[in-house]
Amino acid sequence: MSEPTKTNDAATSAAVWRILLVDDEPTQRLIVARLLKRAGYEVETAGNGVEAVAKLGSGDFQLMITDWEMPEMDGIALCRALRKSETQSYTYTILLTARDSIENVVAGLQAGADDYLTKPVIEPELIARLNTGKRIVTLERSLRAANEENRRISITDPLTGAYNRRYLMEQLPREIDRSARYGRELSVVMCDVDHFKRINDTHGHLAGDEVLRWFVAKLQKHVRSADWVARYGGEEFVVVLPETNVRNAASAAENLRQYIASERCLLPSGETVEVTASFGVSGWQAVAQQGATLDALIARCDAGIYASKANGRNRVTVEAMD
Repeated sequence: MSEPTKTNDAATSAAVWRILLVDDEPTQRLIVARLLKRAGYEVETAGNGVEAVAKLGSGDFQLMITDWEMPEMDGIALCRALRKSETQSYTYTILLTARDSIENVVAGLQAGADDYLTKPVIEPELIARLNTGKRIVTLERSLRAANEENRRISITDPLTGAYNRRYLMEQLPREIDRSARYGRELSVVMCDVDHFKRINDTHGHLAGDEVLRWFVAKLQKHVRSADWVARYGGEEFVVVLPETNVRNAASAAENLRQYIASERCLLPSGETVEVTASFGVSGWQAVAQQGATLDALIARCDAGIYASKANGRNRVTVEAMD
């Protein structure tokens, strides 16, 4: 899981403010760039809209000033292209032009510009308008960060940092559907911490919580970046392995089992405790069948765990799907 996103407005305001200045006239571009640098901005330039789109795609610019009339792609087309793009963060855009009729102002704003400034540029006015842009960008990015943090919290188990059951129940059916529709391999590993009640009864619930955190950290450290871990409930966890057939998933589960059993968990009291887990693996040798369901897949994993525990725990049992 990724680290929580910071939502502090001050952090956004303190960042370096980067402006993309777009103008096909070299002298005008140089004059405005010097003005902006004196005001403390980091400035990058482009000679037309096509060049600007490429730079916007490869760098984070909080602000953009663009001329209207340019070859290849003018400022209006550039504004439209920017608003249609899927950039992660908002770029506040000022359209700079000699056209000052109401019709032109409306056309610029409708194309996606946030502000409209007529030439010749008056430095105090430009700086004031950029300050307005900075306030808007700061608020937008703070709101975006807060929304991302709220989403992260809504799909995360607060104790272990793994995905929660809600996320599992939403995303695993999508993985199954993708496997069936596009011919992708898919497997699931379910694991249950052995003798967890005994750990709680002997060492206390705080120790039990630490064991669960430790266990998930070990799982997350030893799965691929494409795999993901979710808490199914209590001391049960699920590892989803896209692009993996059941035979390879069984091998991965055995590696996890051996790794966990080879180390000891350090408890808050300073004691260490041995932790093992029973594993149930299910999935397909090739691809999921049309109509395959999450319930059927999880039931097979459950059956695998039951068999592992019945046969002495700390082992892997495979219950492949038909």
